[in-house]
Amino acid sequence: MSRRNAAHRPERASIAAHTRSCPCGLAETYEKCCGRFHQGDATAPTAEALMRSRYSAFTKRDEAYLLRTWHPRTRPARVEFDPGMKWTGLEILGTGDGSAFHSTGTVTFRASYRGGSLHERSRFERVDGAWVYVDGEFLAD
Repeated sequence: MSRRNAAHRPERASIAAHTRSCPCGLAETYEKCCGRFHQGDATAPTAEALMRSRYSAFTKRDEAYLLRTWHPRTRPARVEFDPGMKWTGLEILGTGDGSAFHSTGTVTFRASYRGGSLHERSRFERVDGAWVYVDGEFLAD
């Protein structure tokens, strides 16, 4: 292998790592999409953005973010992750309200995992200006 090839190989790997799309299904990289919410650099501007970021947090097992974005009224003491669960995709099926101009909203989605899927309509509210997850209703497929 030439020195030139060796010098360029790490750069290619670095570029490839930064061009992967976010787990939430949008084309942006994780860092530019849900990662900035997880790191606390920004807050989700809509209920749908919060839903997507929470899905990504489940894929990354980010308990702190999930608890931080859960309504105080319904927040559990901790999040139990199934060690065998492998999330494989998120499909947003519909939204109701949940924009920057609303105080409540709903997001209907299907989250796929190895061996099945979860179909839910989630409710969101604003608390101190930030969107938080309230609860969800499981729907039949």
